[in-house]
Amino acid sequence: MKHTTELPLGQILVNNGKLDPDDLEMALREHRKTGERIGEILVKMNLVSIEDVLKGVAFQLAMPYIKLSEIKIPKEVIERIPAKLATHYNLIPVEMSEGILRVAVSDPLDIHTLDDLRMLLKVEVEPIVSAPKEIEDAIRKYYGIGAETVEEMMDESAATQSVEVETHDIEDIDEMAEDASIVRFVNQIISEAFRDRATDIHIEPLENELRIRYRIDGVLYEAAIPPAIRRFQNAIISRVKIMADMNIAERRLPQDGKIKVKMGETDYDLRVSSVPTPYGESIAIRILSRDSELCTLDKLGFDPEHIKILRELILKPHGIILITGPTGSGKSTTLYAALSEINSVDKKIITIEDPIEYRIPGVTQIQVVPQIGLTFARILRTLLRQDPDVMMVGEIRDQETAEITIRTALTGHLVFSTIHTNDACGAVTRLLDMGIEPFLVSSSVEGLIAQRLVRVLCPECKAPYTPRTELIERLNTRREDISDATFFRPVGCEKCRYTGYHGRTAVYELIKLNETFRRLIIKREPANVLRIEAMKDGMKPIRLDGWHKVKHGITTTDEVMRVTMEDEFDSPDMEEKTQ
Repeated sequence: MKHTTELPLGQILVNNGKLDPDDLEMALREHRKTGERIGEILVKMNLVSIEDVLKGVAFQLAMPYIKLSEIKIPKEVIERIPAKLATHYNLIPVEMSEGILRVAVSDPLDIHTLDDLRMLLKVEVEPIVSAPKEIEDAIRKYYGIGAETVEEMMDESAATQSVEVETHDIEDIDEMAEDASIVRFVNQIISEAFRDRATDIHIEPLENELRIRYRIDGVLYEAAIPPAIRRFQNAIISRVKIMADMNIAERRLPQDGKIKVKMGETDYDLRVSSVPTPYGESIAIRILSRDSELCTLDKLGFDPEHIKILRELILKPHGIILITGPTGSGKSTTLYAALSEINSVDKKIITIEDPIEYRIPGVTQIQVVPQIGLTFARILRTLLRQDPDVMMVGEIRDQETAEITIRTALTGHLVFSTIHTNDACGAVTRLLDMGIEPFLVSSSVEGLIAQRLVRVLCPECKAPYTPRTELIERLNTRREDISDATFFRPVGCEKCRYTGYHGRTAVYELIKLNETFRRLIIKREPANVLRIEAMKDGMKPIRLDGWHKVKHGITTTDEVMRVTMEDEFDSPDMEEKTQ
């Protein structure tokens, strides 16, 4: 029999150096007044963490304390307790030996739960102490998201002798999509995305499974879901389509829709897209917050030199500023930050967007609606009658939009826009390829920005390390050149979902056009020639900007290399080469 200590919990915490005696006395006064548990009071008053309290309770009861994130639980042990029970009681089986099932719980004094388990499982149960958040995460990891809901769906399916979902008629699927279990499961999928800071949800039918993935900090992660969910795939997809006001009977053609949801105090727009595949419709959901605060230029990742140049550009009375980069590289965020910087009562600012991602007070924002012919070009043709000072065109997609945008800039307006190219100089060649005359490009474009997003190292767990010689060589530099730099590697902790990264920042290259650069455009010089001239004028390649962020411990070399291309000009010692 284990021997418990007679020491009170508060004294244990004081002895462990986790609690000040005066704070304990204050908490005890509150305990005597309310009768609430001393541990709960201490946590509520932010005097100790819940983990400290539970470790103290474990010591007091002579029980082990376990960090579930540091162990691997065998599948056969997990199967000892159904997901429904694990979720209901917030516990998880950890070990089975000598006929005793050891279960991680956050409240080892809850004897009723332990007795219920013994009765239901017909086995001896022994508690192990763990933090409630650790248990919740372990349940999601080992059982899958919404596992208890799936069990309920399976029970209902068995009770009604239901066949596979894909064999049902549209009417049957429609009815199933409104079933409470399906509704709850879809809500759990969306809630999990919010919890993990995901920007996109992908629901993808494959040959033998239904896969759900979240895009977090620009990288896709597969969600743990019960395999049995494959049986309900069409009902789940139909539920999403119903929420997005899409036609569930149409499975042959792509569709788009929108869902408005509220999570806590924040309103979100979910943009839904469906496309047909051989195994069913694939769903992509983009998550956009309607209440997000706009970033300022100072928080985007620009270095002081870039900030200075950019502010000079956005204060120009006319001309075009183009931002380039792939989808999801933060172009819209940069545009919004620039517009917010110059937004004032003495300027009329109009935007044309597809879609409107953020609302900017005081700015006239217009949504493109191609279905009724309301395109970028059509809006642009009439917009000058609105007497704008500054315009933002969401994207230059075709020759007509490009021509009208340039004409607008040449008639005394400042225009911001985006275009899909790999680097800043590529924007010029893209405009020329669209059929725009070189002299028009040369006389209208004032600035070019290319950007990518890299993941930021988690500040809680990043660890310094010495890079290998191969890495130094790959960076085209010498070890003595990085003697003042501290390299960090991702480790992983609870805060960053054990990825080692938390959040993203941008890496940039920025060009302010000079006269030589404009003459090269008129001569139709290729992008590599333009790039050399830009670097002579002080442009730092995008990989070099990333390298500086590596040196300052913001990100890693792997991240920079992941989002940038190998280029002979993009080496850390390029500054010396271009002097």
